Amino acid sequence: MFIQTETTPNPATLKFLPGKVVMESGNADFRSADDAIVSPLATRLFAVPGVEGVMFGYDFVAVTKGDAEWQHLKPAILGAIMEHFMSGAPVMAGNAPQVEDDDGEEFFDDGDETLVATIKELLETRVRPAVAQDGGDITFRGYREGTVFLNMRGACSGCPSSTATLKHGVQNLLHHFVPEVEHVEAV
Repeated sequence: MFIQTETTPNPATLKFLPGKVVMESGNADFRSADDAIVSPLATRLFAVPGVEGVMFGYDFVAVTKGDAEWQHLKPAILGAIMEHFMSGAPVMAGNAPQVEDDDGEEFFDDGDETLVATIKELLETRVRPAVAQDGGDITFRGYREGTVFLNMRGACSGCPSSTATLKHGVQNLLHHFVPEVEHVEAV
């Protein structure tokens, strides 16, 4: 088995591509070993000292490190991913949800339903695929008085360039197609 690695804009996160489907649909983001108990693969990765975050996308595993150096972590992470896929164990436990997109209720005024539908479509078709290329994910959380609230996960969470991505990329794109959008904020 050959696993490719890619850097992400977040220097604390590397993207690992095992050449197999990791998550059929959606994604899963784990910020601690306690969260990871629903995933045999995430549990295995959190057993590597220095791993602080794990995110699964369609065909990748994004791993976020703490203070450790990649040259020490990368071989252990590659080994853990390889062992997992060679064992035939599932990525998620049988009773675990396949999609982890609900970090709280969405919020917006009833009169903004059409506008919110357009925002969600733009996020789904233009923003999320680009962000997934970098090992992250952005999901809609809410809209109020010209401000779109987004949840950033994976490599995007804590990334030094995430503010620029939000302000110059996502905000400009949304404002272009939906002039009512004045600001974009991470929640």
